[in-house]
Amino acid sequence: MTTIKATKEQLQQAQTLAEALPYMRQFAGETFVIKLGGSAMGDVELLKQFARDIVMMKQVGINVIIVHGGGPQISRMLDKLKIKSSFVDGLRVTDHETVEIVEMVLSGSINKQIVTEINLAGGMAMGISGKDGNLISARKLRRRKSDPDSNIEQILDLGFVGEPTMVNPESLVMFEESDIIPVIAPIGRGENGETYNINADSAAGAIASALAANKLIMLTDVPGILDADSNLISEITISQSHKLIKNKTISGGMIPKVETCIDAINNHTEAAHILDGRIPHVLLLEIFTEHGTGTMILPS
Repeated sequence: MTTIKATKEQLQQAQTLAEALPYMRQFAGETFVIKLGGSAMGDVELLKQFARDIVMMKQVGINVIIVHGGGPQISRMLDKLKIKSSFVDGLRVTDHETVEIVEMVLSGSINKQIVTEINLAGGMAMGISGKDGNLISARKLRRRKSDPDSNIEQILDLGFVGEPTMVNPESLVMFEESDIIPVIAPIGRGENGETYNINADSAAGAIASALAANKLIMLTDVPGILDADSNLISEITISQSHKLIKNKTISGGMIPKVETCIDAINNHTEAAHILDGRIPHVLLLEIFTEHGTGTMILPS
């Protein structure tokens, strides 16, 4: 016999599905670029939930493209191999020896773990890197830094750390026209065949721009953009974002994430989202419910 509690739960599930239907129709055929990082990658159960959410999104007609990071996993492998590494402004200085390990970890173990979870959840995922199909062309990323004592500007050499110069959208169109979900490791190719380690946020933003994606979604370990009183801002425009960066309400590691979102929107992406990947099924909450979650950044 069905209990009153069970009936209420079933009604809630039905109401949730009914609420999701208009969004399923709205987003069918659209392209979403999703950057996977943070706890959503390190927690086994969160990764499984992420995989199920991705499969559902694909099933309702959304063209899903995943770009993943892997900083902690790279650090563990470098420590295991007793290879020292350092950071400048949050970017790993990457020499020739280190970039080989970076590519091995990103394109190998991490990429295949995500692919496996999506396939186990009923999807059809394929792992590639930015070097495959000439997907991401890159150049050496240069950082400028002023000496506070002499005020002399220096150009810092980060080794094989790169930034995207071009994304070949044709490499991804075939996935949009199929049931395959591409899972992309942020590795780029230089003009002379060099391998470059690219920040996953930057790679995701460049791909979203090249495809004129409907959404760029970044999964992080923070609720979203917070105001001066630490309250979540659910929607914000580009101009408002610039003001919060200027007055230092947006600070630290959130600045490059927001700037990547702004660049993507200024280059054909319709909207960008910063979501807390620690929340179970956060993608479904944002995409298929009225109130959503996290922060959505919109054009001014």
